[in-house]
Amino acid sequence: MKIGLKAGERLFLNGAVIRAERKTSIELLNDAVFLLEAHILQPEEATTPLRQLYFILQTVIMDPASAPAVQDMFHLVLTSVRGAFSSKEVLDQLNEVETLAGSERWFEAMKIVRGLYPVEASLMVAEKRNEVQSARSVPSASAGNKYRQGPLLAVV
Repeated sequence: MKIGLKAGERLFLNGAVIRAERKTSIELLNDAVFLLEAHILQPEEATTPLRQLYFILQTVIMDPASAPAVQDMFHLVLTSVRGAFSSKEVLDQLNEVETLAGSERWFEAMKIVRGLYPVEASLMVAEKRNEVQSARSVPSASAGNKYRQGPLLAVV
């Protein structure tokens, strides 16, 4: 597999961090677990259940030494994420994520999770719309309560 890197771009390869000094390409001649910098989610960006799941998967690639502990966390968060969805299609894809993770095919699992972001976003928009409509139908006696509870997320 050939990987192209821009000047200054980082590549996480089997737990090692490689930074390209100038534009270059690297050819991997055997199986390796790698992650390009463009696919990395920062901790502060892990604000939704699916993004938290993605962050856990990327952590396994970036820090293989912590993989056993992170894998336990992955299963806990995956169970929680499954509870947030009722769509058979989404649940089937989450099952595929679990299968891929069980086979240590982390990047492929991450791609599936990333592909579910739009579904999660549309559900969050629909939930927000329902909250706004509910707030409009609430009697004016509660109008003084300006603080509302938002969606609850599992903190990883």
